[in-house]
Amino acid sequence: MNVDHIVISVPARNEEDTLSTCLESIRTSRSLIEIPTTLVVVLDACTDATAAIAHTFDDVRILERTHRNVGRARHDAIAYGLHTAAAPLERTWIAFTDADTTVPAEWLPTHLAAAQEADAYVGAVIPRLSDLDDRRRSAWHTTHPPGATIGHVHGANLGVRASAYLAVGGIDHATVGEDVDLIEKLRKAGHRIIANETHPVVTSARLIGRAHGGYADYLRNLLT
Repeated sequence: MNVDHIVISVPARNEEDTLSTCLESIRTSRSLIEIPTTLVVVLDACTDATAAIAHTFDDVRILERTHRNVGRARHDAIAYGLHTAAAPLERTWIAFTDADTTVPAEWLPTHLAAAQEADAYVGAVIPRLSDLDDRRRSAWHTTHPPGATIGHVHGANLGVRASAYLAVGGIDHATVGEDVDLIEKLRKAGHRIIANETHPVVTSARLIGRAHGGYADYLRNLLT
């Protein structure tokens, strides 16, 4: 099914070092598609320069919250974006990424291609390998041959049709695992989901994350 509007959800909590690069990469991807997009950044309990950086982008809608909760931040971004979107829900697509992530230029075109066939898209996520120490970088390459990232759910690269998103109750207000839970609800409800690893996004390789059990913990435990 064709898509007439895309809502892009970006939660951010103290991401002054990465937000500008993230938003610039999304801007590049937006330039490759012809349909309208609404990019919403939720500044969640930020105490550094993240807010000031976000406000330098005139093509970004900004919400300020104190949730300290990525699930609630994602929810608020989506709710705002859907409220402002002019397209019907079944022709509106929601694209998820994170403020510590850089998307490739082909990111949104890839989401749109998936939307032609499915109600949700699970894209690949890889860490910024140059930021990993040698042992973890070697462990990553050993454990991630071609195809290894397919089907692994990360909020840094997800997409879902708005009608399907609302039909399963949206995203949970969780500090971790809200992305996995959303895809599981969609799968149980019978929605078609496409997963592939073409055009992966590149996310932070930090080893100390915002929430216990998140991607940083995964990277830290590569050697265990």
